[in-house]
Amino acid sequence: MKKALSLLAIVALSLGTVNAYAQEDMAATEEVAVDSAATETMDSADAAVDSAAATESAATEEVTQEASEEVEAGTEEKAFTQILKEKFIEGGAFFMSFVLLALVLGLALVIERIIYLTFAQTNTEKLLEEVEGALNNGGVEAAKEVCRNTRGPVATIFFEGLDHYDEGMDMVDKSIMSVGSVENGKLEKGVSWISLFIALAPMLGFMGTVIGMIGAFDAIEAAGDINPSLVAGGIKVALLTTVFGLITAIILQIFYNLIVAMIDGIVIKMEDASISFMDLLVEHNKKNA
Repeated sequence: MKKALSLLAIVALSLGTVNAYAQEDMAATEEVAVDSAATETMDSADAAVDSAAATESAATEEVTQEASEEVEAGTEEKAFTQILKEKFIEGGAFFMSFVLLALVLGLALVIERIIYLTFAQTNTEKLLEEVEGALNNGGVEAAKEVCRNTRGPVATIFFEGLDHYDEGMDMVDKSIMSVGSVENGKLEKGVSWISLFIALAPMLGFMGTVIGMIGAFDAIEAAGDINPSLVAGGIKVALLTTVFGLITAIILQIFYNLIVAMIDGIVIKMEDASISFMDLLVEHNKKNA
């Protein structure tokens, strides 16, 4: 009996020891799992921080690159302006001032002509309709009032024709032709001065070139030897005046052709509108006869 109890006690102690070892193993396993999870969490956090740092670094590099490009562009623009000023000064103040004056005066005339011609343009079809309606409803005086309230050479021609309506159609035709010539002269006012500056600017440049070449040969004669630096300096000054003179002529020539095209368009509209206006007056005269 005692042996049986002893065996039972030994078995119970063995089972308890086994359970204790099992619990310790489970606790150790759980601790390892927790440590692994914590390690993974820290690794992911580090990766996120690294990614954010890389993104911030890329953004900083992009901003820095854009700023440097803007600075370089500003430097290039400033350098071009500075070079232009230097070349203008190197060309000689005397002749370069005349070339600059030709450019300024020519551009002033160009701007004045473009503004005048822009306001001189008229919708001739609409004006003819309004004049016809006024003639049919209110007579010659109503049509004259429509022309008086409309700007442009076409309205002026119509007004003069209506003003001589009572004197006969022949007188109307003569008045239209006379006023048309006057209005054509107003359109071309100042254009001849623009053409003068177009021809004058390169002439001044060529004169500066000739004088610069003469100065270069004078320097060679004074030195008694052909020094490349002396020749290069004189030729450089001479060519700069020519370049600025040609640039001035090119700019003014472009605007001159634009102005001539605008004048031609207005004159063609004046002639067409005058023919239609005469037909309109003839029809109105037949109705009232």
